[in-house]
Amino acid sequence: MRKKIVAGNWKMNLDYQSGVSLFSEIVNMVKDEVIGQQEVVVCSPAIHLYSLGQLAHTAVNVSVGAQNIHQAESGAYTGEISAAQVKSVGAEYVILGHSERRAYFGETDELLAEKVNIALKHGLKPIFCIGETKEERESGKFFDIIRTQLEKGLFHLSAEQFGQVVLAYEPVWAIGTGLTASPEQAQEVHAFIRETLANQYDQQLADDTTILYGGSCNPSNAPDLFSQKDIDGGLIGGASLKSRDFTDIVKVFNS
Repeated sequence: MRKKIVAGNWKMNLDYQSGVSLFSEIVNMVKDEVIGQQEVVVCSPAIHLYSLGQLAHTAVNVSVGAQNIHQAESGAYTGEISAAQVKSVGAEYVILGHSERRAYFGETDELLAEKVNIALKHGLKPIFCIGETKEERESGKFFDIIRTQLEKGLFHLSAEQFGQVVLAYEPVWAIGTGLTASPEQAQEVHAFIRETLANQYDQQLADDTTILYGGSCNPSNAPDLFSQKDIDGGLIGGASLKSRDFTDIVKVFNS
């Protein structure tokens, strides 16, 4: 059975003390209020990773992730962070392919394939983001876009390697805009992703792969989104910066 996961992406927010305080609140609230086996992942800026990793050791079903890694093992890449460095401070996950990295930093599918390889080599589980822009949605080509992102970014992996990957469908037009894909729109794409995985690998792998929804998910719309057959949780942006909102999204799986 595939995992149910709610992952928070803090992006470039929170100073050190604020981040540690927020994570502590989340850990305590999850411990007291969450029933079930759903996993919580908090992907923080690099400055928080060590301290959050220490706190996560004593937490139940709460893990820490990074927001990016460099594709090289090490070297003269000033300002970058490696997979080995991220792993050494307790991170278990890393977000790769987020639309902001693709758009603002020019990350290509080919580059992301390299980052996936280095993440897996060092025991990090990629949360691999795919999704279409507003223009691609309106043109009707969004299935082709998503298939290409999967093919170029991930389909070089063996089935065993792919088993370590979490997918996140993020309609780019719904990130930070207040817009949200309807549950039906989101389910349609998630089902397409699962079908594409079955065609590339097999039905068992497709059925076992966790696919998250990312795009203005909040406590109000999470129940309808998470009730869809092929949506296994969320990659949460703004709502992950508020412990109550984030925990309320996690609690959707309680019922």
